[in-house]
Amino acid sequence: MAILVLPLSELLFLPSSIVLLIDLTTPGPPLASLEFNYTYAIPWAVGADGYNSLVRRTMGVDNFTLAYDQMGVVATLKLGGAAANNVTAWQRFLPTGPVALLPLNDEMSSLVWSTSVSEAKRLLHLDDHSFVAALNEALTKSYPRNNVIEEVLKNVNSFITSTTGQRLEQPPLVEAVVEKSRAAFPLGLGHTSTYVGHGVCLIGDAAHRVHPLAGQGVNLGFGDVQCLTDVLADANYSGLGLNNLAQLVKYEQERLRHNVPVILTTHGLQRLYTTDFPPIVGLRSIGLTITNSLPPVKKFLMNYAMS
Repeated sequence: MAILVLPLSELLFLPSSIVLLIDLTTPGPPLASLEFNYTYAIPWAVGADGYNSLVRRTMGVDNFTLAYDQMGVVATLKLGGAAANNVTAWQRFLPTGPVALLPLNDEMSSLVWSTSVSEAKRLLHLDDHSFVAALNEALTKSYPRNNVIEEVLKNVNSFITSTTGQRLEQPPLVEAVVEKSRAAFPLGLGHTSTYVGHGVCLIGDAAHRVHPLAGQGVNLGFGDVQCLTDVLADANYSGLGLNNLAQLVKYEQERLRHNVPVILTTHGLQRLYTTDFPPIVGLRSIGLTITNSLPPVKKFLMNYAMS
């Protein structure tokens, strides 16, 4: 899909067109070459084309990547009737990776299931009924744990229940998977050496890529959009134009201050939750349980994640 901003404030929306080439070497404005031999001169280019970004490759900038040897299985789910008030996002950390349900409406949720490459391929090849059964098992199955860790968690949960009245809730029952909604993509970390250049800038996964376990990919992308919008509005108000490099650098600096800590934290969590070393397993389980029981802490973390 291509959305081109042309001179005279004209917006050209081409939902079925594929951008084949962005030429940033011309002395004038960048040239966008689309299929069927269409070429447009554009004031500037915004790369919002994902972690395999054509725009980023055209810029010729360095891009650090790290593969996690995992895949994320995604799908749209229909929940059982008991989940009439579907407002809670669920995440469970399994030995192979986290599985998360994100509410869409009262009856539907989106699935992100991070797992090994071989398991992801197996899940994709299951029929719908078997896939739903495997998912419900993953959400509720008891996995063997160290006896010491089990006893400590039992005491922590008992203390939380007695002092706050909170009890562990159970995840909703998945009733069905929407036909042909299943897909999988490789998981990894990525960050480009620069977000901006002459006549071009990068946002979202084109600039940075994170593991989905903390649900921060979309938040970082939305933050990029909001920041870039504010910077461009200031530039336009000052009469500097939309492709003023000094203004675009302000966008880069502001987003780096926020994105890099989130990326490093998410990477640390991914490493933390892929170890089976008992002391680490115990500490992370206790920490997650306590955090989940403290609304002020959860609110602080959510506000920071969405800032």
